[in-house]
Amino acid sequence: MEILEVYRERVNSHLENYLSSISPDNSYQSELNHIMKYSVLAGGKRFRPILTYTVANLFGIDVKKVDSSACAIELIHIYSLIHDDLPSMDDDDIRHNQPSSHKVYGEAQAILAGDALQALAFEIIASDHLTSPDIKVKLLSLLSLSAFKMAEGQSIDLSIVSKEVDIDLLNNLHKKKTGALLNCSVMFGAILNPYISKKDLSILDSFSNHIGLAYQVQDDVLDVTTSDEVLGKRQNSDSEKNKPSYPSILGLDGSVKKYESLYQEALDEIVFLSVDEKPLKNLTVKLMKRSF
Repeated sequence: MEILEVYRERVNSHLENYLSSISPDNSYQSELNHIMKYSVLAGGKRFRPILTYTVANLFGIDVKKVDSSACAIELIHIYSLIHDDLPSMDDDDIRHNQPSSHKVYGEAQAILAGDALQALAFEIIASDHLTSPDIKVKLLSLLSLSAFKMAEGQSIDLSIVSKEVDIDLLNNLHKKKTGALLNCSVMFGAILNPYISKKDLSILDSFSNHIGLAYQVQDDVLDVTTSDEVLGKRQNSDSEKNKPSYPSILGLDGSVKKYESLYQEALDEIVFLSVDEKPLKNLTVKLMKRSF
């Protein structure tokens, strides 16, 4: 089995275990847990936790020490998707080829499920006995800052609907909304190594910023060029909501060139790591060639 699929199955298994370990005291708590599972276990690429596993593996970190960080990243991501899909946000009714959480359980319960997943993400790291206290502080600090930036980016996104914006504003928006959590995914894998050099940290930080923006530009392109079935959500959702996007500013060809250039810059950077960068290079190439 390909290593990326091994990581995907591993994080899926641990996510299910974490959610199943929440012992409900009554039917109301059981209902909330059911809603959380509905969104978390619906599928998805899991590339954020895969990034964490991949980077940690570069530095020889025992995979068992990576599980809590990988799951926490994905829970924050899923919480953001539940909230983003709400009518008061992006108003999307399909996610991973199934009805969005609020379409099945109502807006109020969907909001609570997102809140609970966010809280659970922090608890999972805080309670991991395999992680030393000083590393936990670093992980929790970065996760909280990344979650804040993500919310800040979503706020900017909502404020520019039906407005003309320049490319600098769009870049700033998506460095927060999409890039911050991607940066966190990469840096988590690095932080787990207590002996990592400042040079390697700097390289990975820059690498993650490049792929974070590249991923969003690519998403905007796929939103135009890919069907609902493949995307797992509505095609052309940005244009239908009058949201500024990279294709609307740079054009489709210009947007493709932009994300390809950003991925290439990221690949050029990691050759200077003190460890064999090949696994991270292979993952980056897969991201660049993704179809959804």
